[in-house]
Amino acid sequence: MQAVKSKNTAPEMTVRRLLLSQGYRYRLHPRDLPGCPDIVLSSRRQVILIHGCFWHGHRCRRGVRVPKTNILYWTKKIARNKIRDAKVRRQLRALGWQVLTVWECTTKDNNKLATHLQKLVGK
Repeated sequence: MQAVKSKNTAPEMTVRRLLLSQGYRYRLHPRDLPGCPDIVLSSRRQVILIHGCFWHGHRCRRGVRVPKTNILYWTKKIARNKIRDAKVRRQLRALGWQVLTVWECTTKDNNKLATHLQKLVGK
């Protein structure tokens, strides 16, 4: 697990490139916000959280997969991640931020992702 990155992951870089190409400016991983969000669009009061499907328990094919070894550990870990994610979203909303979640599986198709981001951020 030492090789698993939390910043500058491939899905995050894809989203960042698309946001820049659409003309948006943002801050990265600010420590002054709960959960240290991946991308913050301060002028719009929007936060983008980019979640890996496996690590955060998404309902896609990769997210519902359970490892063959140490099953109890992984199910508990993913459940704790889901609880923490919900808590962070509540805290950010309480501070007046709009929280947008982008899942790793949606970053595979750039056209679909660009349309999705435009709908979310363009509001």
